[in-house]
Amino acid sequence: MPISDPALGVCYYPEHWPQEMWADDARRMVENGLSYVRIAEFIWSRIEPKRGDFQFDWLDTAVETLGAAGLKIVMCTPTATPPKWLVDEMPDMLAVDANGNPRGFGSRRHYDFSHEGYRRECARITEVVAKRYGENPHVVAWQTDNEYGCHDTTLSYSNTARTAFQNWLAQKYQSPEALNRAWGNIFWSMEIGSFEEVELPVLTVTEPNPTHVMDFRRFASQQVVEFNRVQTKILRRLSPGRDIIHNFMGRYLEFDHFDVSADLDIASWDSYPLGFLEQFGQDNAWKNWYMRAGDPDFQAFHHDLYRSCGTRNGQGRDRGRWWVMEQQPGPVNWAPYNPDPHPGMVRLWSHEAFAHGAEVVSYFRWRQAPFAQEQFHAGLNRPDNSADRGLAEAKSVAGELGQLPQVEIGQAPAPVALVVDYPSFWATETQPQGQGHHAYQIVFEFYSMLRRLGQSIDIVRPGDDLKGYRLVVVPQLISVDENALEAFKAFDGHLLFGPRCGSRDENHHIPQGLAPDGLRQLIDIRVERVESLRPGVSHPVGHEGRFHAWAEHVITGDAVEVKLQTKQGHPAWMVQDKASYLAGWPDERLRKYVLEKELTLAGCPWVETGDDLRIRDHGPLRTIVNYGPRAHDASHLIAKGDTVLIGSSDMDVAGVTILHRAKT
Repeated sequence: MPISDPALGVCYYPEHWPQEMWADDARRMVENGLSYVRIAEFIWSRIEPKRGDFQFDWLDTAVETLGAAGLKIVMCTPTATPPKWLVDEMPDMLAVDANGNPRGFGSRRHYDFSHEGYRRECARITEVVAKRYGENPHVVAWQTDNEYGCHDTTLSYSNTARTAFQNWLAQKYQSPEALNRAWGNIFWSMEIGSFEEVELPVLTVTEPNPTHVMDFRRFASQQVVEFNRVQTKILRRLSPGRDIIHNFMGRYLEFDHFDVSADLDIASWDSYPLGFLEQFGQDNAWKNWYMRAGDPDFQAFHHDLYRSCGTRNGQGRDRGRWWVMEQQPGPVNWAPYNPDPHPGMVRLWSHEAFAHGAEVVSYFRWRQAPFAQEQFHAGLNRPDNSADRGLAEAKSVAGELGQLPQVEIGQAPAPVALVVDYPSFWATETQPQGQGHHAYQIVFEFYSMLRRLGQSIDIVRPGDDLKGYRLVVVPQLISVDENALEAFKAFDGHLLFGPRCGSRDENHHIPQGLAPDGLRQLIDIRVERVESLRPGVSHPVGHEGRFHAWAEHVITGDAVEVKLQTKQGHPAWMVQDKASYLAGWPDERLRKYVLEKELTLAGCPWVETGDDLRIRDHGPLRTIVNYGPRAHDASHLIAKGDTVLIGSSDMDVAGVTILHRAKT
């Protein structure tokens, strides 16, 4: 994909504004360098105010107005917001939360993924919209629904979900006896005599059976896949040649995004760096330091994640297609606190996305709404239609993209791959064994440290082809299936496994030979005991750092070299041929030490970027960004012979520097 191909877009809601404004809005979008416009994700009540009464004239005009101005339209299916008349017709379509309360009408995402009646209604409205606009020359792509699972709506505990879950289990296990064995239902006398006896794993006196929970999580994830597939099949039939996209979210783990992406052409996500910092950032000191920029690695992690999801459509790793569908343009409205970004951050976020291979960065939204739930959410324009700061920054990005050379990016793997596995997230939510333990956190910590060591990273799924990588980091893979094991064995680079890898089998049982299960074919160790550590308690590991939160007691075979051990004498970091194992959750200092050594073993050059600077290499280009609230000298990240295309080594707050590297 040439670097000159990336484009800018915007989310637009013509139904919110007088028709007299539409043509001027479209003209100004184009004048400011925007090429794409996403519309129609929340319009069901406007196009069908009552069953069968379709009102498309206004949308026809909007499509023609935007298209005539030269904008490429991403049309959405409106299924994220079913209208009131439909909810009244089938009130059992509402999802039910973990406390047994229906998720009521009055906001959005008020439906149960498992409800067959609602799926039929989604197929009906998708077909109606696709027949009308599927071959419209202005419509170049489709977005299915909007932000699947947002507001904790993937897991539903309704009667509808219970029946669907029972049917799913019957197909998987074929007999109640097989289910009883897989779940270990002899424990606490939980055996069932028929699939109709299976309840949902909620509102139990104490924790439910973990295998029951894991199957429910797999079932719920598959419901999202099937719900999305209903729409993609219709769109492919009625709108051939158009890309199909869905907009995922940040740190949303309730369903497997790789599986949903298999039915898409492009994976996209909604990037709100300041809101996510407030929700998921570290302590208050960290949040205060980055309050106007966002976490330096959170956006990059999701760029790499969704680029990986974009390969699931069969095109292969080298063609991973992804967008930012919603880019924060100013303060948002939904986080605990909503600061204003540094001047220049909208520009930085945009360039960083393109450095990770984005085809399009689309801003949310064209104009701030003066009514309803998102009144405090900034747009590129203010409610009075005057330009806000984000619009000038978007125009600046559009101009700068035109200054960059045509360079093929995304065709070769990065030197380092990081394995991400959604079932491992579910497993550590189901049985954390320590308060706050979550596989996502250790995965993100390893990713962040690799970035601080100047690495460009690909995210891969267990079982993916690992050819071309030098180092593959597996921070936490709870269950190692045969496909993953074969990929690890075939890999000719270096592997680093973190704690809890291979600690459960396919039924979420402790493996018969103990952890790390099949990985013993790569490194001859056995985990005999594990412990979770209280806050403030840690185990020193050599003089290089500590294990906190989690530690394992490991027995090693003769071929294993113990590189580091704990103060108590337990092996901590072990190596055998191409495989390494870290038997605990490393603190920042230990994580840095081990990754430096692993990168060196794998032949990956590394450089310390510092706390605030980050780099991303893409083909012969290198993008350097400054997330910190102070200026930085980036000369250590610029090699002799590199040509500076944008910016300089003296990087101001929110600074962006783009280089053409002399050596790649």
